[in-house]
Amino acid sequence: MKLIKNGLIFIIGAGLGFSYYYFIGCKTGSCPLQSNPWFSSLWGGVLGLLLVDAVKGFLPKKQST
Repeated sequence: MKLIKNGLIFIIGAGLGFSYYYFIGCKTGSCPLQSNPWFSSLWGGVLGLLLVDAVKGFLPKKQST
């Protein structure tokens, strides 16, 4: 189940990374991360996983009774 959640988070992040490339990306081609859709998508997915993991650390944990 955790693999499915992480995969979904990665796919959403990759979609946002590709959106960043498509709408904002570097037009001259001199920016290595913003001029290539594969790198933008990969970095978006990785950053999505890192962001969700960081937010989980701040949320209170469930206590089992």
